[in-house]
Amino acid sequence: MPLKPKIAIIIGSTRLTRFADKPAQWILKQAQAREDIEVELIDLRDHPLPFFDEVASNAWVPSQNPEAARWQETVGRYDGYIFVVAEYNHSLTGVLKNALDQAYKEWIRKPFTAIAYGSMGGSRALEHLRGIAVELQMVSTHAAVHIGGVDFFAVAPMGGNKPIEEIEANLLPSTQMALDELVWWAKATMAAKASET
Repeated sequence: MPLKPKIAIIIGSTRLTRFADKPAQWILKQAQAREDIEVELIDLRDHPLPFFDEVASNAWVPSQNPEAARWQETVGRYDGYIFVVAEYNHSLTGVLKNALDQAYKEWIRKPFTAIAYGSMGGSRALEHLRGIAVELQMVSTHAAVHIGGVDFFAVAPMGGNKPIEEIEANLLPSTQMALDELVWWAKATMAAKASET
């Protein structure tokens, strides 16, 4: 029986007042309900990474900072990723960009999807993430989950602060598609890598 892909949900915000925990817990629940993946939550708060200050990417030389090495070891254990993407000023958070920069070999040929949020559903931040991920040789799913517009303001702390379950009927179709695509790509890339060895 083929191995189940191991998927990490990476919370891409560290602010004390972040909204990220709500969508992270919701997407974790959706992913855990599936039988074709194993999923774990990774919080960037647990990885106090310095701003990237290495001689070069770890594609070329080993990182010297122990937190960077610990981060690489952590993300390297997974076959794919779900990023929880906040949109700040039309882009992704600085901590998420820095976390992406702190690894390279660990991301190569692995798929990802995202649950993004903001007034425009985090779409501009996710587009920036996809551009960065291409340079890291990652594979983006076509589908992603977007919490935006009236849905975002209904569940955001500065809005209605309702539970996400109140809007999940609007999220479930894209969630199903995004997770299906993530599993397909994870299995495909795992098989391709196995055939190289």
